Amino acid sequence: MRLLVNVDVDDIDRAIGFYHAAFGLDPGRRLFDGSVAEMVGASATIYLLSKPAGTMPASEVNAGRNYRRHWTPVHIDFEVEDIARAVERAVEAGAKLEDPPHSFSWGKLAMLSDPFGHGFCFVQFSDDGYNAVASDP
Repeated sequence: MRLLVNVDVDDIDRAIGFYHAAFGLDPGRRLFDGSVAEMVGASATIYLLSKPAGTMPASEVNAGRNYRRHWTPVHIDFEVEDIARAVERAVEAGAKLEDPPHSFSWGKLAMLSDPFGHGFCFVQFSDDGYNAVASDP
């Protein structure tokens, strides 16, 4: 099974610029008359989907899309080697730093949001990574 990540945005060209500048992802193909942009360079392909604000995401959902800061329990974590540099690069590209890097036994975590209201995290693992907190089943 392959994992594909889809991110709704209201300005596809602005999103391409942000995801390239903030994460170093490269634009791949433009699909469906340019309304979808494939971003490559991560372990999973990220597809930016042009979806106007206010449009409904599904027939059973009663709230339209909005691109102000919103919270969802599903988000993207980017594993990085230098969290300070990653945060600096993303903020320069237009991300908002919401929680600066904090240290844990498994590494460091910083919380940010993109210009489209989507939260994401940078994770820099220690040498032991999640093994530092893992337990056997």
